[in-house]
Amino acid sequence: MSNTLLKVQPSELKMPFELHKQNSCYMQLTNKTDKHVAFKVKTTNPKKYSVRPNTGVVQPGSTCNVTVTMLAPKEIPQDYHCKDKFLVQSVVVEEGTASKDIVSDTFNKGSDKAVEEYKLRVIYIQANPPSPVPEEAEEDLTPRSSFAEDEARHSALFDVASGSRSHEETSRHESSEVKSLISRLTDEKRHANEQNQKLRTQVDGLKKQLGKSRSEMLFKISGVLFEHLETALVV
Repeated sequence: MSNTLLKVQPSELKMPFELHKQNSCYMQLTNKTDKHVAFKVKTTNPKKYSVRPNTGVVQPGSTCNVTVTMLAPKEIPQDYHCKDKFLVQSVVVEEGTASKDIVSDTFNKGSDKAVEEYKLRVIYIQANPPSPVPEEAEEDLTPRSSFAEDEARHSALFDVASGSRSHEETSRHESSEVKSLISRLTDEKRHANEQNQKLRTQVDGLKKQLGKSRSEMLFKISGVLFEHLETALVV
């Protein structure tokens, strides 16, 4: 639809939809002429929407922004389909006309004035769509993943190294205990050999003493017998 007085943007009102929460969208009215243009915004469902401003005068070559607020919906319509529509009426007015001077008769069509109309339909959109992932974030995914893998690999290597060190320390400790045991057994064996040698020496000494005593006793006995033999011969 082409208007000669006002350029209305956008061509459709895309209203964010969210249960139990009011949302707003905007339209922009641009005066394409060198005259003063009055406007009025109407809707097929006035109890559902608030329009600010709903009437006004746009200066030549100027723009007016209009806010359309939808009251918090209580239920979701089927397929999110909306039947509501808006109508923007515009007409040339005399210079110096203010918003308070605009009345309902201002937009009555007559032979002396041309009233233009622009219709817009309402389309519901998701209130909080997920934000797209920036390219930088996508590019950073690989380094972060690589870093995580490196961390996991480092942790695994650390565990292996720790296990190796623990095994080495255990082996070293066991080796030290074995060496200590061997040294203790060697000392005990040497001490036992020394004690055995002492016992042998003592036994040999006892044997010698016993042999000497026996020889003395035999010598004494022989002497006694010899004396008795001489006595008998004399007799």
